[in-house]
Amino acid sequence: MRPRPAVVYYGDDFTGATDTLGTAARAGLRALLFLKTPDAARLERAGALDVLGIAGAARAMTPDEMQAELRPVAALFRSLGARVLHYKTCSTFDSAPHIGSIGAAVRVLRAAVQQPWTAIVGGQPNLGRYCLFGNLFAAAGSGGEVFRIDRHPTMSRHPVTPMDEADLRVHLSKQGLPDVCSVPFTAASRGSDALDTALRQALKSPPADAVLFDVADASQLAAIGDVLWARARNSTMLAVGPSSVVDALATAMPASREGRGGATAERARVTPARGPVLVLAGSLSPVTARQVAASSSFDIVWLDAQKLAQRDPSALAGHAEAIAYSLGRGHNVLACTRTPNAAPSGAALDAQALARAGGDLLAKVLATTPLKRVGIAGGDTSSHGVQALDAWGLSYAADMGAGASLCRVHSDDATLDGMEIMLKGGQMGTVDVFERLVHGDVA
Repeated sequence: MRPRPAVVYYGDDFTGATDTLGTAARAGLRALLFLKTPDAARLERAGALDVLGIAGAARAMTPDEMQAELRPVAALFRSLGARVLHYKTCSTFDSAPHIGSIGAAVRVLRAAVQQPWTAIVGGQPNLGRYCLFGNLFAAAGSGGEVFRIDRHPTMSRHPVTPMDEADLRVHLSKQGLPDVCSVPFTAASRGSDALDTALRQALKSPPADAVLFDVADASQLAAIGDVLWARARNSTMLAVGPSSVVDALATAMPASREGRGGATAERARVTPARGPVLVLAGSLSPVTARQVAASSSFDIVWLDAQKLAQRDPSALAGHAEAIAYSLGRGHNVLACTRTPNAAPSGAALDAQALARAGGDLLAKVLATTPLKRVGIAGGDTSSHGVQALDAWGLSYAADMGAGASLCRVHSDDATLDGMEIMLKGGQMGTVDVFERLVHGDVA
């Protein structure tokens, strides 16, 4: 009988899902990310897993669409007998009542677990995300200045889900989670016993609908993991938040302590690419713009974002031909939807239509020019890009830095199977991340 996974997680976009995959793998856990809810035959082929992930796009869905998306995930969790169901959100919690509602996800998934309350982990320090007394703070880019989220230069102006409220309790109450109790970081900093006492107090009358755990420092995750895993062993639990949920649980899970796959596995180094590399930069983020500007090893193809968003077939064909031509000559290609000196906001564009067009473009290029390594920048672009491929799963290959992992594609199509792909959110990655994708880690 195949061992049961301890954790099943659903990533609300593909970039975040691969970050959690990398987090689990680096903790020595056997992890695999499926691109849709797997059937019994696919699960059998996957073998024994500690962490089973499902990459989705709920972050860009309406509440009704989220219900249809997440019900099969809840059913799979129940059938597998896992202990923790993790709804993986973006580390900035950007969401709204009408799109990507975290509250809507909780309402669907909580029926699958035994605990009547939901655990919410509010920070991810390795990405510069911190939660203090219920309020979320985020760095502007890797190592950048830290802002309260409602004053963040990018997230406060997000074209789809702007973060105009820093208090996550208030933010989530607008999405149908009215009774969120905050457990301060001061409890976690005193260790597991103090945190457990604070949690018991929070769960007393009046009962909390959810408990938000502050995270001010990475060292506090161990206490959070101990407290959550102790409860999950007795009654299954729903946990919401970024990859720090799995980071916390990995310190307490038996699989991690037994060292399966190499406890606290070393970060695999990125090897130089074998052949030309294609990067599709669909993000309008200033962070991605700086990464594009720092990429000297690529031919740049400036995409007509307006025409692609309008699904202009001649624009799609012309861009695909230009990209394939450069790749065929052995050149690396960086295809960008944001031209130099463009306004930072993408409000004038249909962001979802542009992301879908990016997926069509990637699939069209790969159909004529098979590659060994590609990269995609932008959460929605990554989701639609991977969905456009004939692939069924991803496994961890190497670490590309905070918030980005290099993954190996699993596909029944021999031209795609084994291809390496990096997915990263617009705010993620170091300034040289695209150069590293080409040249690897220089010793």
